[in-house]
Amino acid sequence: MIVTRAWLQEFIDISKISTEDICKTLNSIGLEVDSVQSVKIPSGVVVGKVVEKEKHPDADKLSVCQVDLGNEQVQIVCGAKNVAAGQYVPVATLGCVLGEDFKIKKAKLRGVESIGMICSTTEIGLPKMNDGILELDDSIGELILGKELKEYPLLNDDIIEIELTANRGDCLSINGVARELSTYYKLPMHEEEKHLEYKELGIGQVLEIECASNIDSSLVFKAADFSEFKLPVLQKIRMSIIEQFTGRAIQDALNYVVHTLGVLLTAYSKSSASSKNDLALLHIKKDAKGFDSVYGDECLGTIGVNAQEFDETDDDFIIQASYIDPETVSRKVYESKAKTGDVYFRSSRGSEPNIKAGIDYFTTMISKCGAKIYAGSETFIDDKEKLHLDIDIKKVNAIIGQKIAKAKIENILNALGFEVRDGGNGVFSIKIPFFRHDIKNIADVTEEIVRIIGIDNIQSKPLAIDEVNRTNATSKNLIKKNRLRRNAISNGFFETVTYVFSSREQLEKYGFDTVIDKKDILNPITKELNTFRTTCLLNLIEAASNNFKLGFKQVSLFEIGTIFNKQRDESKAISFVHCGDKALEDFSNQGKPQNMNFFEFAQKVLNVIGKFEIEPINSIPNKFVHPYQNGVIIIEGKEVGYISKLHPSVADDFDLPDSFIAQIDFDALGDELVKVNSYSKFQASKRDLSVVTPKNMPYSQIKKAIFTLDNKDIKQFNLVDIYSDEKLGDNQSLTIRFVLQSDEKTMEEEDITSIMDSILEKLHSDLGIGLRD
Repeated sequence: MIVTRAWLQEFIDISKISTEDICKTLNSIGLEVDSVQSVKIPSGVVVGKVVEKEKHPDADKLSVCQVDLGNEQVQIVCGAKNVAAGQYVPVATLGCVLGEDFKIKKAKLRGVESIGMICSTTEIGLPKMNDGILELDDSIGELILGKELKEYPLLNDDIIEIELTANRGDCLSINGVARELSTYYKLPMHEEEKHLEYKELGIGQVLEIECASNIDSSLVFKAADFSEFKLPVLQKIRMSIIEQFTGRAIQDALNYVVHTLGVLLTAYSKSSASSKNDLALLHIKKDAKGFDSVYGDECLGTIGVNAQEFDETDDDFIIQASYIDPETVSRKVYESKAKTGDVYFRSSRGSEPNIKAGIDYFTTMISKCGAKIYAGSETFIDDKEKLHLDIDIKKVNAIIGQKIAKAKIENILNALGFEVRDGGNGVFSIKIPFFRHDIKNIADVTEEIVRIIGIDNIQSKPLAIDEVNRTNATSKNLIKKNRLRRNAISNGFFETVTYVFSSREQLEKYGFDTVIDKKDILNPITKELNTFRTTCLLNLIEAASNNFKLGFKQVSLFEIGTIFNKQRDESKAISFVHCGDKALEDFSNQGKPQNMNFFEFAQKVLNVIGKFEIEPINSIPNKFVHPYQNGVIIIEGKEVGYISKLHPSVADDFDLPDSFIAQIDFDALGDELVKVNSYSKFQASKRDLSVVTPKNMPYSQIKKAIFTLDNKDIKQFNLVDIYSDEKLGDNQSLTIRFVLQSDEKTMEEEDITSIMDSILEKLHSDLGIGLRD
């Protein structure tokens, strides 16, 4: 945001305050000054008037001008195309120094004597405005021939550039910055005098507005005749300073007032409107995406989003002042991914809501510059309630860390535009001004108080720290994560960290879920990372593929990272990938390591995360999973992930050998302290039991049946062999090894036999299976 000292002076009297002090104040109230520049017209540059202009006798592109300097008339040869008789111009007189090695002297140009130089803006230290000379007018002050331009305060100005945060849309104008200084210095704001030159006709005789009832915007329309309008040079120079000068008079006037007041202004030529009974007709309604839009014969613009350029060759124009809630327009742009114009920068940060004041300022300014205003206006404004907050003074002081007098707090808030009412019991009931879109709660209000008091005026106090229990969910998760990382590394896995983004096309290709469109990334960093990942496995497989392309024959990777579901809800997962040989080539395997198999991979994962069980996957979740070598990982009876061999077709896509994958829910993994239990001092016995079962009977059913015995003497049992032959047909023989041990005595043979008989009886009664013959 660029302001100038003279521009601010139009709103607040800062004549007795130095620019240096103003900059310090702006910094202290949270409006950080990025740079300060002083514009000083060189000595010897005076006001002159071109009395005569003739073509140079020996040069087509030069003109010979007779210029009146008040106390003398001089002849100056000028090469500017726009020089003309009757103009007031800046003239660098003899001896004037315009820059290093640039001193004005008497000269002859193509044989014609020239005494002095008619200057452009850049030659006297002002920003570039055009390719010709600068034409002066009385907007900079009374033009007195021979008077030095360095004596005109409006030209010799201090330019201050402010770095605003996105939440301070109320300061995106000269008026907004002046309002802040007014509060700090306790100075009144100037009131603008309204003086308009009216046409004989009223607005209702030339314009009709049809406005839908469901629009979100507030609007005011006026009409004006610009046939005799001319933008003053002061406004042109200021627009050049803020780098918004276009050379189009009406557009520059609009931009000038937008920068001055912060109100969004747009113009439509009368010819671009529809025609109805000799009236210009505009329609205000929602477009296909739900934005408030203005229509004539076609769409003329979207309020707060973009506006079309207009033809300035017309005489009559319709002026629109608008306001739309920044959260409303920002949300709709985000959801619809609509293209935006320059106006969106202001509307999304919060433009000035006092649109009546904005259009009055504009019409007053153009009326002084030759335009004539049609009487009356068309207004569409909904009366909205201001945000109401009750703030406790004690709580405010507690946040500040210092006691501030109640009266001082009230004065500060009143000066900032808040409506303050004493609610009693140390509570203020306040209403937030419409232009402060960023104030939502007591913390925001407190920040305003601190800004005006000055952070340097808040006394420093030692920080009191009470030692508390530092163990929480975050610390526990960190401990668990570090334990899993150590276990994984000790089992030959290398940790990798990949983006939380992935390729939507790749995820869809391999059957993984993807985040729904309306919650997906708007501006992906690359085409290959255009969505949030719903699995870590795709990223790990791509990493493994890249390693194999570099010549590696064995890759084991793991990652503990964030993944997302369809609704973009976050969760953590630990994922594993092993590709290629079981181990690296070395002396122990004679340089010929064996391939990894499913159960060896499962053992490596078990060594990392702890004990778990595997059951077949009923419904294969994605195309990474092998149809026959897969399993659901179960911990304490809950499904927490899956483990599988990588599908051969996927391995071929990534040029990988036999590979294995696993993904487990990080939060489902326990990290409880290991509790010490008493152990039996008596000898353990092992017994094998071979039972014949149907081939389609899951081993998990046998486990559940044995667990229901709840026999404390059965310490452990594991499947150790599976056998089938032609005699068994559709059956198979499973050999289960039991470890039996009593906590009270050495088990006798009859005790062991009793336990084995109870197991057989249970299997027969529940599953109808028995001993192998």
